Amino acid sequence: MDYLAIFLALTPVVLLIILLGFLKIPGDKSAFYTLIVTILLAIFGFNFSTPSIGLSILYGTLKAIFPIILIIIMAIYSYNVLVFTQKMEVLKFQFSNISTDKSIQVLLLTWGFGGLLEGMAGFGTAVAIPAAILIGLGYKPLFSALVSLLSNSVPTAFGAVGIPVKAIAIEIGHPDLQHLGSEVVFQLIPLMIIIPFIIVTLTDPSLKSLSKNIALSLVVGVVSIAVQYFSVIYIGIETPAVLGSIASIIVIVIWAKLTAKKTDEKPLETKSTKEIMNAWAVYGLILLFIIGTSPLFNSFRTFLQTIAATPINLTINGSEKTIKIFWLTDGGLLLFLGSVIGGLLQGAKLKELFQVLGKTLLQLKKTYITVISLIVLSTIMDLSGMVVVLGTAIAATTGAFYPLFAPAIGCLGAFLTGSDTSSNILFGKLQAHVAQQIGGEPSWFAAANTVGATGGKIISPQSIAIATSACNQQGKEGDIMKKALPYAIFYIIVAGLMVYFFGK
Repeated sequence: MDYLAIFLALTPVVLLIILLGFLKIPGDKSAFYTLIVTILLAIFGFNFSTPSIGLSILYGTLKAIFPIILIIIMAIYSYNVLVFTQKMEVLKFQFSNISTDKSIQVLLLTWGFGGLLEGMAGFGTAVAIPAAILIGLGYKPLFSALVSLLSNSVPTAFGAVGIPVKAIAIEIGHPDLQHLGSEVVFQLIPLMIIIPFIIVTLTDPSLKSLSKNIALSLVVGVVSIAVQYFSVIYIGIETPAVLGSIASIIVIVIWAKLTAKKTDEKPLETKSTKEIMNAWAVYGLILLFIIGTSPLFNSFRTFLQTIAATPINLTINGSEKTIKIFWLTDGGLLLFLGSVIGGLLQGAKLKELFQVLGKTLLQLKKTYITVISLIVLSTIMDLSGMVVVLGTAIAATTGAFYPLFAPAIGCLGAFLTGSDTSSNILFGKLQAHVAQQIGGEPSWFAAANTVGATGGKIISPQSIAIATSACNQQGKEGDIMKKALPYAIFYIIVAGLMVYFFGK
């Protein structure tokens, strides 16, 4: 085992954690400093050529812009449009009218609505939009960021209409997507109950609310488990997160009505159905566009992608890399169209909407540096071989206890890349290879990688950058990481125990 290579490969990860979590250096500076160190390590420690560094920077920057940065910009823009048209007040009223119980409000927004966004779009929408709405409802910024990050864990396994599971199935050559998807759901069973419980307990930590929090979490979790499992088996891997979130929303609303106390204060004013529908125009149109151009309607999606597509091909260190920009189905464009058309329906003028867009672009200037630096950093670590060194070292060190640590590898991949899909591409073959060596089932360990990656999303610097942007807390990335880290560690421990004790 090459300990020097392991030390060098581990350096960027440790450095980023120290800069963010302990020295509390703002995210844009932490990410940029770590990127510089990573470039030097790649050149002098892993013989990564200067031309390859240049191409990796270009490739990473393009990956950051399409679609992540565009989605961040447009997700915050959609919120800013609602504030400008004053329809955010109507949404605040509606959420308050569903229930005065803050636990129900937060769970509905993060686990329900956020899970739905993750299932259909992914790429940060499920963090940015719920966090922004929570801020609008009066919740504290750091709390809003934390609960949004926690909720954007479990649903990412089948996020963006099942892309992570499809990606790892291709990597390990496993054609039975339903079987692989069912193993993912099984490993997530306890976490589908634990995460809602953590969210409602963070919202209302009083001892007298403990029994209520447990009951609500159990009901929502069991419904999520059942709907996701049957969705995988009878429909396909595209739908579990979407249908599970819709079912959760229905259950939470029913729970709110059944448990409402007669003594609860009722809002004095009322809103007409027309007014409420108008207030939901922006997010309603966004959901409509996302669903309409998703793989659920594959023929129409393919048609749109055929009309306007820009493939960019790069050869980096002998590896062919392609970025395909599908302009008519890009998440950022869909969010932009929903925001503009919805804003016009809500009474704003086109000139005013572009002024709001301009302010949004300026508002997020630090986010651009943070996200681009992180994506370029992860790209260089991947293409120079650092990531494989780390994953292989974990596998070799853990030996017979490898199943306990299999989710940790997936977590590492998501931490570095900010993506469950990317983690599966990075470590899918490694997981399958180790499974064969220890006599395990490759698909079970592939599922473990996906489940571990969902936990890594909680503390991924890219996800944290999205959360801080949504909450206007740029510079507080370290504070959020320190708050989120214990939950992510606990998450991975639970996932590891599931893989170890129920392994095949």
